[in-house]
Amino acid sequence: MKAQTTGEGAPLWEPTIHDVLLARRRIAPYLEPTPCLGAAALGRALGCDAYVKCENLQPVGAFKVRGGVNLVAALHDRLSPAGLAASSTGNHGQSIAYAARLFGLHATIFAPRDANALKVAAMEALGADVRLEGHDFDAAREACEAFALSTQARYVHSMNEPLLIAGVATAYLEALLAVPHADVCLVPIGGGSGAAGATIVARALHPSMRVIGVQAEGAPAVYRSFRSRQLESTEQAATRAEGLATRVAFELPLRLLWKNLDDIVLISDEEMLRAMRLLAETTHMVAEEAGAAATAAAVKLRHDLAGRTVILPITGGNATAARLGEALDA
Repeated sequence: MKAQTTGEGAPLWEPTIHDVLLARRRIAPYLEPTPCLGAAALGRALGCDAYVKCENLQPVGAFKVRGGVNLVAALHDRLSPAGLAASSTGNHGQSIAYAARLFGLHATIFAPRDANALKVAAMEALGADVRLEGHDFDAAREACEAFALSTQARYVHSMNEPLLIAGVATAYLEALLAVPHADVCLVPIGGGSGAAGATIVARALHPSMRVIGVQAEGAPAVYRSFRSRQLESTEQAATRAEGLATRVAFELPLRLLWKNLDDIVLISDEEMLRAMRLLAETTHMVAEEAGAAATAAAVKLRHDLAGRTVILPITGGNATAARLGEALDA
């Protein structure tokens, strides 16, 4: 596999805690911190001392907005009139659309043809030009990359972007400042930017805390890559959790995960649906499947987590009414 670069074509550099602190300062004028709440009823159900980091309360309903705002705040005065281009199943696209609107830039977002209708509508409401192409995220990504080359738009890769990783890492900085004694943090993994960010913060502030990634068993590219120590891909991403539905592993997040992540566990779509219901019943929070992945893993790992203090990020809350109905019936 050829060496990967950022959307600017520059070699990939690894963000550090210093970059996370800079990101925190950059995004502060635009995004409020989200709460990290003690969840007694959830903790009782899981057998641990549980805290939920409520990224579902972000303006776009997901954690990724932190990365988009950090990147655009850092680069907006260097961008071409063609603006920004990104590929997304929804939350990364909303992040870029939101940040583009803050700074008066044009955003073109490529999404799969069967993308979450709520997320597509949200991107359009933020002013983005949304183009539905390809059967999955990676097909949409390839269409976006071709578009960016032809137009000179700044392609914002969803994973190989140090500024994005530093931005989303601010969620885990806030969580650890709120719960400095945490023993474990469970982090959903699609491509791995959030988990990579969590490990940066954990190794700098609380090296003994375990950071465990959580991936859909039907889309295990990062799980396989983590174990083989080489970038791998799968033929399909067989999960309904669009935030976890990637079939390709990317260099920058994997480089950070190989260094710093403790483990990755796999969960099923059914386990995520049950976790959505558990979160609704015990915390009164709405989570999409990917947003409930950490809680699903906590159920699976409850024996190992017994009596420990555990941070469970709700990374997104953009669930359709139909999917919520399925979760409540799970």
